[in-house]
Amino acid sequence: MRPTGKTVSSADLLSPPQAVSLPTGGTVSGLNASARVRVICPLLLLAAGLGACNPGARLPPLPSSGSDYVLGPGDRVRIITFGDQQLTGEFRVNDSGFIAVPLLGNVQAAGIPPRQLETRVEAALTQAKLFKKPSVSVEVVAYRPIFVLGEVSKPGQYPYQPGMTVVAAVAIAGGFTYRAVTNVFSVLRTTNGRSFEARAYRQSDLQPADVLTVYERVF
Repeated sequence: MRPTGKTVSSADLLSPPQAVSLPTGGTVSGLNASARVRVICPLLLLAAGLGACNPGARLPPLPSSGSDYVLGPGDRVRIITFGDQQLTGEFRVNDSGFIAVPLLGNVQAAGIPPRQLETRVEAALTQAKLFKKPSVSVEVVAYRPIFVLGEVSKPGQYPYQPGMTVVAAVAIAGGFTYRAVTNVFSVLRTTNGRSFEARAYRQSDLQPADVLTVYERVF
């Protein structure tokens, strides 16, 4: 009986594998598309796992704090006008960024450092003809609070203190939980009305109204 199969030549054995058509219309070089899926899927899962093990890696670094503190809504300041007790007292920066000063009305305070507020109040006193050469001193008596979230023992709102770092804020919030990532963090900060999220470390400086998030460890 004569063989009915096709004769295979040596040239056929040396030729590269032909593309195999898939039901979806794509092609995969090789013998089996499912074999390639079995290779690609673990690689994708591995990449996702590595990303989860390194939280905050895609965030920009937290910028360093400037030398001059900038006032914002919620801060309380003490204004001392030398020679006038009526214009001396404590004032809260309201949600619109102003302080209400007797005889002067609303004075813009948010977005500027205390020294600049001194100059602004002095100019307002001169313009109102209350003083010829006023002398004003401004100091911050209470800062906006910070917020600590995530893997700490007592998440919540806490008073800010000058020079506060990430690790100090975590200590105030009761310390890390056993699931916490302890070397990299997220900080949400609002500057001049614009919010951004950045990557922070244990010794990074915080600012009033910062929202600190302690990540959860995956493995």
